[in-house]
Amino acid sequence: MDEIDRRILNALQIDASQTNAELAAAVHVSPPTCLRRVKQLRESGVIQRQVAIVAPEKVGPSLTALVEISLDIQAAERMTEFEALVANEAAVLQCYRVAPGPDFVLVVQVADMPAYHALAHRLFASHANVRNVKAYFSTFRSKFETRVAL
Repeated sequence: MDEIDRRILNALQIDASQTNAELAAAVHVSPPTCLRRVKQLRESGVIQRQVAIVAPEKVGPSLTALVEISLDIQAAERMTEFEALVANEAAVLQCYRVAPGPDFVLVVQVADMPAYHALAHRLFASHANVRNVKAYFSTFRSKFETRVAL
């Protein structure tokens, strides 16, 4: 990855909806070069996907929780099993294995506290390998960024 690729990635992280011609002009390369490089960045997995970022407060009630999960048994297959469980849950936006401390930290977005309670019962209370759950509820989001610093 060179400086041109970094400029392309920075520009796309700011606005992925721009046309190839607009992107090429912004990063100072020809449109064919830009198109080829973006294609290579996609094929290599550097660009995973392009999405619209939705403001949760604009689409209805929203509660964000950061949830620490400790498992009873941390064997590799049990960790993978838990990851598969949360991967299938739309309310779980992010899942991280962490150390030291809990085994996982989840970022969860639900409509309200009853929806969180239902999620917690589905994912944590009914899962025999979950030993401890500690949730923190967001009262205000002071920063949200999706851009990776390059």
